[in-house]
Amino acid sequence: MTQPIVVVGAALTDAGRLLAARRSAPPDLAGRWELPGGKVEPGETPEGALVRELREELGVTAEVVERVPGEWSLKPGYVLRVFTARLLAGSPEPLEDHDELRWLTPDEVWDVDWLDQDVAAVETVLTVWKP
Repeated sequence: MTQPIVVVGAALTDAGRLLAARRSAPPDLAGRWELPGGKVEPGETPEGALVRELREELGVTAEVVERVPGEWSLKPGYVLRVFTARLLAGSPEPLEDHDELRWLTPDEVWDVDWLDQDVAAVETVLTVWKP
C-alpha cells in the first residue's frame, strides 16, 4: 500500500485571531475557505513544506509551533495534517490559489464557509488554540 500524499495546513494565528483563506481555484473549491498550506514535496519535512507554502501563497515568514493532533482524509490518496504556526514577518496577501484572506476571532471562526474536509480539522484546532 502506498503512503498517502501529505497536505499541510496552517493554523496561523496572530493577536488572538486565526487566518482563513478563500480558494480561487480549482473551480470546484472556489469560494470556500480553508487553512492555508499545500502539498509536501519529496525530500521536504511537513514543517518545511508549511513554511514554504506560507511564503509562496501569502508572502509571509512563519514559524511552525506544533502539530495539531489528528489526520484528515482529503481526496483519495491525500491526507491533511495541521500545524499551529506563528507569524514572524510580513502581512498575509492572497498571492496564489486564494482571492481573500480573513483573520477570525474565536467567535467568528464559523462565519466562513469552510471546505468540508477542513471542518473537522478546524474543530480540532479550536480545542488546542489558546488565543
